[in-house]
Amino acid sequence: QVHVVESGGGLVQAGGSLRLSCATSVSIARFNAVGWYRQAPGKEREMVARITTGDATNYADSVKDRFTISRDNAAKRVYLQMTNVKPEDTAVYYCQVANSFWGQGTQVTVSS
Repeated sequence: QVHVVESGGGLVQAGGSLRLSCATSVSIARFNAVGWYRQAPGKEREMVARITTGDATNYADSVKDRFTISRDNAAKRVYLQMTNVKPEDTAVYYCQVANSFWGQGTQVTVSS
């Protein structure tokens, strides 16, 4: 069992920045990919960003050039740096590990 805990969410004004953190209970070096997803009210959960063990990344078109995903295997953490945030980024953000394990999510609210 892998425990995943997200943190760093909150209320931010449009154009501002926020850094989300995902802590895991086991080494993430063993997992090929970890990622961030989000779910807005009334919408399905969607992929935001993913990163592989080789540090290859892919992003949703809506966040390219604004969000950056990174991983620290030694610290067992995954980060999502969010810049120039927009009201449409408002959602609960979830960390996913090994395509199977999820955290409880962290709320991000962007005010206009």
